[in-house]
Amino acid sequence: MEDLDRSQREIRKAARDFAKGEFDRDQALEMETGNRFPEKIWTKAGDLGFLGLHFPEACGGGGLGFLESVLVAETFCRRDATIGCALLLAGFGAECLMHGGSDDLKGRFLGAVAEARMGAAPAFREPGMGTSFGALQTDARQDGNHWIIDGIKTDVLNAGQAGFFIVLCRTGEADCSMFVVERERDGVALREQGRRLGLNMTGSARVQFTGVRVPQENLVGEAGGGLRPVDRFREDASILLAGASVGIAAGAFDRALAYVKEREAFGRKLGVFEITRHKIAEMAAKVGSARAITFQAARRHDAGKAGSLPFMARMMAARAAVEVADEAIQLFGGYGYMKESEVERFYRDAKAIELMLGGTGEMKKRIADDIIK
Repeated sequence: MEDLDRSQREIRKAARDFAKGEFDRDQALEMETGNRFPEKIWTKAGDLGFLGLHFPEACGGGGLGFLESVLVAETFCRRDATIGCALLLAGFGAECLMHGGSDDLKGRFLGAVAEARMGAAPAFREPGMGTSFGALQTDARQDGNHWIIDGIKTDVLNAGQAGFFIVLCRTGEADCSMFVVERERDGVALREQGRRLGLNMTGSARVQFTGVRVPQENLVGEAGGGLRPVDRFREDASILLAGASVGIAAGAFDRALAYVKEREAFGRKLGVFEITRHKIAEMAAKVGSARAITFQAARRHDAGKAGSLPFMARMMAARAAVEVADEAIQLFGGYGYMKESEVERFYRDAKAIELMLGGTGEMKKRIADDIIK
């Protein structure tokens, strides 16, 4: 059903071996509790080429497709949801440079992201803005060969580890433009937003830009064309998040299956009770269905024929992750609500992924727009 070629199977095996050797359960619990990014694991993943597989080879990436990146995302998140998501989100938003950036921008930043020398952070959302960019307040005005940026962005994922931000600004009455803003530039200030329900190895922050000067070459694409790379990034991100969701669902299922095979009730293994067997069957079906549509979406996206399939995959896979992780907690009983069980963390991370990029409502809007026109 998966229909992977030899190279893709080798990539998945390599990712599985890496995760098995580097993702320590106790260390993951400690890092998640302390809101710490897995920097050493990220660096090793970059050294071994697991990051930026879908970036162009000329820019330091793997020169492969999104399916290969999905295989890595699923494998990492299946081993550990929070570490896997942290590695995936470390370069989140850099895809905008693939679609709209100059050769100079791609050369300066994409290779650094793929090699884990620099993280990326998309700075799109603003206080009270919601998912529409019509009320964008962050302003960029031209001053000779520079642009001066003023404004506030909120819920900026990976802000603490990012070496640069991808900032969406208003540059005219109805125009939006996109800029790369290096973190060390004068006028950039961060305020961490604290612990959240899930994804707590990937922090989020409120980022304020006060008179930040960036050169003309940091403009992504043309002035006024900032929404085009954002739209393409949403497709890319939907596929990558779907891959992570499949991994979370599979990881929760793995743990639930192992538990019902070992745990006894009334002198019998839980796995022999019909109600348990039915739950396991439903969970397996949800994981398999989510994986199938995600792989199909990745293949179609790589072929340039995806349509609304990335958003369907994201919606279905995220829903499967939440539902499978929730059922895993139920099968574990009271222990499922304890941090040591892992499945409660898988559930929290699944829910956090489901809410990203506008959540299910935004995915339904994109699908309906494509179908109804």
